[in-house]
Order: sequence, then structure tokens, then C-alpha cells
Amino acid sequence: MTKATLKPLNQQSIVITGATSGIGLATARRAARAGACVFLIARGEGDLKALCEELQATGARAAWAVADVSNHAALAEAAEKCVRLFGGFDTWVNNAGVSIYGAISVTSLDDQRRLFETNYWGVVNGSLVAAEHLRLREGGGAIVNVGSILSDAPLPIQGVYSASKHAV
Repeated sequence: MTKATLKPLNQQSIVITGATSGIGLATARRAARAGACVFLIARGEGDLKALCEELQATGARAAWAVADVSNHAALAEAAEKCVRLFGGFDTWVNNAGVSIYGAISVTSLDDQRRLFETNYWGVVNGSLVAAEHLRLREGGGAIVNVGSILSDAPLPIQGVYSASKHAV
């Protein structure tokens, strides 16, 4: 394995999943402010459009795609759009996540599965898509997987969330 040599942030194109709220939103704004091209992925088209317009109004280069990270094909399609628009990407941030508040014993199995589809399988899907692209990119790149302190110090009302982040 060869160590990646990362470009300065102002020369990078960065893909961010879960880009319209929380850590993803803060990361998108800071990366754009630092001069990176940002490619935003989330499930909500309206929020993506608004964020993209906000960033572009500051002079940033930004684009977006609607995709659910639990859908590998949708993420691959989003990555292809990023490649078409920006010529590729240098960093992929797997940030999308959801939570459930409530005891595991009263949380439906369907809800628990949906949470794992986003929090765990979303990271797997994003990492596979990103690795395929970065493997071919001269100099490589970076895949950033966002975890949580709750993976090691779970809260009783967020047991499923903690388990998904521990899996990451």
C-alpha cells in the first residue's frame, strides 16, 4: 500500500455525504471557504439546492446529487456526476448518519435496520465507491469515515446508534 500524498485543500475536490446538516454542513462550508470544490450528497433535494446556492454565492465551486447512502448504485451515480463536473475527487467524507432515541427493547427492528443501512452500510457503500475512484487517481486521495464517541461510550437511549457507530 502506498501512502497518499494529499493536495492542499484549495486544490481538492471533496465529496461529502450527509452534507446538509450537522458535521457535513459545517465541513462543506469550511471546505468551500478554504477554496475546495465541494460535491454535496444528501437525500433532500431542496436542502442540497439551497446549500449549493449559498456556497456558490460566496464564490465557491459547488455541485450536488440526491442519493441515499444505503443505495450503492445511487452513490456510484453521484460519484460519476462529480467526475463529470469536477474531473474527479480527492477526498470522500462518509458523514451521513441518523439516530434513534429509545430503548432497544422498544425500537422496531425495521427502524434498527434502516439506521444500520445508513450508518454502517452507507459507510461501506461510500468507501467502496470512493476507493474504486481513488485507486486510479494519481497520488491517491483520502476517505474520511465519521464515527462517534458513542461507539465506545453508549447511552441507554441510543443503543442502536452506538452499535452502528461501533461497527464503523
